[in-house]
Amino acid sequence: EWEERSKTRGEELVALADTIKVLNDDDALDLFKKTLPGASSSFIQITSGAERNRARALDVLRAARRGAGKDSVLDLVMLALNGKKGSGQGKGTFDKVLQMIDQMTEVLKTEQLDDENKKEYCNGQFDVADDKKKAIERMFSEEENALEEVTEAIATLTEDIKSLEKGINALDKSVVEATEQRKAENIEYKDLMASDSAAKDLLNFAKNRLNKFYNPKMHVAPPKQELSEEDRIAVNMGGTPPPTDAPGGIAGTGVAVLAQVSAHVAVARKEAPAPPPGTWAAYSSKSEESTGVIGMIDLLIKDLDKEMTEASTDEKNSQADYEKTMVESSAKRAADAKLLAQKGSAKADAEAALEGHKERKADAGKELLATEKYISSLHAECDWLIQYYDVRKEARAGEVDSLQKAKAILSGADYSLLQKSLRGGR
Repeated sequence: EWEERSKTRGEELVALADTIKVLNDDDALDLFKKTLPGASSSFIQITSGAERNRARALDVLRAARRGAGKDSVLDLVMLALNGKKGSGQGKGTFDKVLQMIDQMTEVLKTEQLDDENKKEYCNGQFDVADDKKKAIERMFSEEENALEEVTEAIATLTEDIKSLEKGINALDKSVVEATEQRKAENIEYKDLMASDSAAKDLLNFAKNRLNKFYNPKMHVAPPKQELSEEDRIAVNMGGTPPPTDAPGGIAGTGVAVLAQVSAHVAVARKEAPAPPPGTWAAYSSKSEESTGVIGMIDLLIKDLDKEMTEASTDEKNSQADYEKTMVESSAKRAADAKLLAQKGSAKADAEAALEGHKERKADAGKELLATEKYISSLHAECDWLIQYYDVRKEARAGEVDSLQKAKAILSGADYSLLQKSLRGGR
């Protein structure tokens, strides 16, 4: 609206300036003298008092016009004064010109007020737009920094998750290997204990058998056969007890052994027996030698007991270590799994935040472009006015002052006083 109004006013002033130029031409004035009717009514034939006032007013306006811009409202008043026809003396001679001066004065005041309002509006909009631009630029920069931080955080979380998953897999593998090793050790322990127990029982059987012959007092008789109630009745009535089952195990000793031990014994049995001695000597009881054999058996039994004790201790310690390892592994796996879930959740949140920062950065970029475009439009609208505001204000003030002086002259004021005022103003 302001641009349209300024353009219309400019076109109007150009048209008026062209009209004034044409009408003030010397040839045009000579033509008007010859052609306009009435000997006493031309541009230069007016009553002597009004003529002097008109001339003085024109002097004031022309002096002011030399310092005015290209388009000035003074031209309209000067045009009116140049074309004023003398219609007799009196106050009402220049009524229309005085009325025009008042109108032009109001127009100038209105234009000045419009410029002031426009300048205030422009300055205010520039301040608001600049503040908004700074805020958007700050937001844009913050979003860029946030994007970098979140991207780095996602990369770190991704590496942490990979490391945790690798650690959990390695822990699971070590638990499986430890379990398999513990099972193998336990089987080996049970085999050792079974073999040592069987060997110990067999040695005790052999020792007891030797004591039966060499040391009867130290011989331990086998437990009596437990008879059933029917068998006891039969024996009490003079019957015979039922036959005792032959002992099984190794060589009928009743000592059982594991399959691998039995297999080893079976192989030993298949070997050819040693040949009998060449001659048979007279039999004699060798108690001293038997005592050495029994002592040797005791040593063997003692070694077996020691080995079994050590094996039991090792088994107990190994089992305790295994159980401790399993508890610690389970706790570590639970902690790592919990941390893995937290890392995964944090990564998901960070990825969501990343998308949010991207959107806000894009929105800030669009808003920044729109704000810069608006500031550019403000410059196109306001720069000329702000640059020439003081010049235009001073020019209007001069025009208003000249119009008021011309009005005073046309109204009959003392011209000498106005001239002093005009010189003082200069």
